[in-house]
Amino acid sequence: MSACNLAQLQAQVGNDFHVYPESLLVLNQTCVGLVRNSYGKWLFLSSRLPGFLGKPHRGGLLCPLSPENAQALLRIFPHLKPRRLADGPSFGFGDRLGLATPGHIRAILKAQVFPVLAQQSVRENNRTGRTFAQVLADAVFGALQEGYTEGFAADADHLKSLEQASEAARLGYTFFTCDPSDLLVSVEKLSFREIAGKGKELPFSQLKKLYLGRSFRVPLLGELRFKEDELLRVSVKYWWALDFAERMFHTLLHEVPDGFDFELSVDEASAATTVLEHLFLALECKRRGIKLVSLAPRFSGTMEKAVDFRGDLDVFRSELQAHMAIAQAFGPYKISLHSGSDKFSLYPILAKEARGLWHVKTAGTSYLVALEVLARAQPKLFREILHLAKNSFPEERKSYQLSAEAGMVPEPESLQDEKLPELFSDSNVRQVLHVTYGAVLRKMGDDLRAALLTYEEEYLSALEKHFRRHLEALGVMESERA
Repeated sequence: MSACNLAQLQAQVGNDFHVYPESLLVLNQTCVGLVRNSYGKWLFLSSRLPGFLGKPHRGGLLCPLSPENAQALLRIFPHLKPRRLADGPSFGFGDRLGLATPGHIRAILKAQVFPVLAQQSVRENNRTGRTFAQVLADAVFGALQEGYTEGFAADADHLKSLEQASEAARLGYTFFTCDPSDLLVSVEKLSFREIAGKGKELPFSQLKKLYLGRSFRVPLLGELRFKEDELLRVSVKYWWALDFAERMFHTLLHEVPDGFDFELSVDEASAATTVLEHLFLALECKRRGIKLVSLAPRFSGTMEKAVDFRGDLDVFRSELQAHMAIAQAFGPYKISLHSGSDKFSLYPILAKEARGLWHVKTAGTSYLVALEVLARAQPKLFREILHLAKNSFPEERKSYQLSAEAGMVPEPESLQDEKLPELFSDSNVRQVLHVTYGAVLRKMGDDLRAALLTYEEEYLSALEKHFRRHLEALGVMESERA
């Protein structure tokens, strides 16, 4: 594929547009590039190509960055299609605004890690008004903008229905995170009689034949065995969740026959995942034909949004070592760290103990970087966002585990402009802003995105710096490995 002539494309699209120079591609005699004017970003084609929707412009076609045009782009430039995860560590970049992918790409250019550039949960899509199709489109156009050709994955995150999984599969997603948390039974809150009653709904006699009286050797952990009461508790806790995961996995086998990556997420359980629980999950996944690429357990301590880990680091290390031992013995598959944004105290431990078999998911931290850029560049708009966030926090916090209190967040009018960026070192402010994105985007999303387009380079540079800090702590930057 030959390079496109930037000067010729700029002349054709006109001086009212900025052409992103790294985005230029050519198909036969048609040049394709990403451009920007005061109204937003567009895909420009120097001549018409089939499948693209747009309006005629100076002999070419000016196309909105829509899912339909993203799919048309993928048909003619397949190097932009999402891929399966490569071997080794991987890192997920959530993007609630659809603007962050170029900054994410800049952060990983010198990192030995495979990026997941399209990653959004169903819950986040419901709050932002986006779809799996739009999330993927934003990642594709972001990769085009940077001229990125090294491959990325697309994660349909925290899936709670087979219909959601099928929809994402048809769009070209490669990574599917099954979240059966609604089907987990909180056995920690039940009496033994109540657990035994629920056990009658299971094929428990079959499970006893499979797992009782056997030992399962796991390096580091030794010989693991189930007692009957332990097997009953773990079976009741996870049986219905595993049934759902099995149905989803086999649905995806039909939808994506060429292969896909499948993660099981149990990190939103009511208690930390024990060694025997993980063993049961691993054994049952193998028996049911579920091939895991990663498992997200729940760790002890607190994995709150937008702040560092709160808990005993030695306990985290011990739990991680145990989970890694089981994952290697019965997989191998990765251990996935959810709510992974800004967990800087955990990253060196993860890098050392997981030895490359790890996946980290981040989401809201890119949104916080955007707001910090606004606090510096457009303090009036940031004050309005902070005021709205404080007022909407009591409702928006309900689906999150948080310790923040809106009453601890200063009134924005009480702070001078130059003091606003300092708010981002306050854990209460970070969490209040982090979880109220839905309310903010519904009311002020257009203003927020327009401001970030004006200060695009500042935003992308801030993202690059922020995520390089993550990746340096994880030990995957080339400069650290040299």
